[in-house]
Amino acid sequence: MAIPPDSEPRPPRIPGNVSLFPGAPESPVILHVPHSARHIPPSVRAGIVLDDPALELELDHITDAHTAELSAAAADRARLRPWRFVNALSRLVVDPERFPDEREQMRAVGMGAVYTRTTDRDVLRPDSFDPTGLLDRYFHPYARAMTELVADRLRATGRAIIVDVHSYPTKPLAYELFAAESRPPICLGTNDFHTPPELTALATALFAGFGGVAVDTPFAGTYVPLDHYRSEPRVTALMVEIRRDGYMTEPGGPAGPGLPRLATALAALIDAAG
Repeated sequence: MAIPPDSEPRPPRIPGNVSLFPGAPESPVILHVPHSARHIPPSVRAGIVLDDPALELELDHITDAHTAELSAAAADRARLRPWRFVNALSRLVVDPERFPDEREQMRAVGMGAVYTRTTDRDVLRPDSFDPTGLLDRYFHPYARAMTELVADRLRATGRAIIVDVHSYPTKPLAYELFAAESRPPICLGTNDFHTPPELTALATALFAGFGGVAVDTPFAGTYVPLDHYRSEPRVTALMVEIRRDGYMTEPGGPAGPGLPRLATALAALIDAAG
């Protein structure tokens, strides 16, 4: 029986600020890695007021270092290779996980979709900076590509499972809204519509050996494209936040022996969820 045209998988259109690594055609799992890169195009760098040493230090603090490497290692270990959607640019260009409007609570500290403040709440861009150009050039194409990838997985497999891979520093940074909360080795971010309790329980069990797991503490929520947000129950999502002292030298240093262990646990989550 022929597959109706609307059911046929259609690969997403990939903008230049995204690296897409295809997985198995039958895999519903997407590893989303939004904050691993440090690259800032020269035209964007020109709008940042920090000098070069200060910018490098800011990148050390704000970048989820080695999470792209971690996701690649997990994909290699998984029985069924997941899809990997990796931001190729620093989150200091745009942060693809923020709401691009007044819904974003991080706008209160100058860290909406386009940051105007640093992790120390110093000036990153002038208050007069117009974010429209960056949103049009980078944010919206990124969002469209992720939306298309999710739709492609829905057509191909009937579901999409987004695992949002992040890391966070051992000590809180000045910009954090909930810095007083505990900082467990593993934080799982959830959404009451898109994260089934059994997925949270599964991840909690698989990461239990790393010294402790908390849910939505100190960071909450997980990424779902706005076209599917709170409207498509076949899209499930979970954020995995890894405290950086478990796998790297802070801030911005090399990966350590914890990374392969984390990759094995992440691969087990991919296998069990998919």
